[in-house]
Amino acid sequence: MSIIITVSNQKGGVGKTTTSAAIASGIALAGKRVLGIDLDPQGNLGFCLGAGMDSRYTVLDVLKGTVPIQDALFESEYGDLLVSDITLSSSGLESFPAANREYILRNAIAPVIDRYDYIVIDTPPALNLLTVNAYSVSNFLIIPMASDILSLVGLAQLKETIETVRDTFNPGLNVLGILLTRFNARTLLSRDVLEMAEQLAKQINCKVFDTKIRSGVAVAEAPAHGESIFSYNPRSSAVKDYLAFLDEIAPAIHLKEVTNHA
Repeated sequence: MSIIITVSNQKGGVGKTTTSAAIASGIALAGKRVLGIDLDPQGNLGFCLGAGMDSRYTVLDVLKGTVPIQDALFESEYGDLLVSDITLSSSGLESFPAANREYILRNAIAPVIDRYDYIVIDTPPALNLLTVNAYSVSNFLIIPMASDILSLVGLAQLKETIETVRDTFNPGLNVLGILLTRFNARTLLSRDVLEMAEQLAKQINCKVFDTKIRSGVAVAEAPAHGESIFSYNPRSSAVKDYLAFLDEIAPAIHLKEVTNHA
């Protein structure tokens, strides 16, 4: 049975897709079978992991049941992918029977769930039905948060969504923690955001990860070169941070350290 990890924050621009791609590619580098699922209509996870823009089928075809998941998978260097595009923004999933709408994703991936050691889900910058579907099927949730005040806005709503999913659809959802991105320990702003993030973490019974992700152009450049951040520029401070982050979460997700594999 796969271990399913969702990366989520309703605020855009916090490093959500970069974090999803880093987790998926890092786990693949450790020799595990990985499926990446892009539930963001922007479709950036597939691009980050080498899928390009011309995939025949998308995750929407699978969610609607018009294409078997086995036919929609894109094989990449970093595992299999279910890619997305802008059509997902008007998916019409709300038209499904009310009793089943929160389990559309779970039912869609059921035929292949035993193929993979890990499934990594990138979610849209919104708390909508797609996000709830991801939470409902996941074992672990990771919340990236940029080190600015605006990233704190709306996190109370995120807390409510997590609690609702735990109470109603998935009592086993485990929030691993909050990952601070674009972090600069020398600035007062980053230190203030860290303090507020720690307060929020206590409210949702998780932690702020010890690892903080510094800014670095390598994480933005790597997708344009068709590489993971780990192969593109392993000397980048941000890439080193992501390796440290993977090693930090490895015990919780039952994974051996990836540093020696990257």
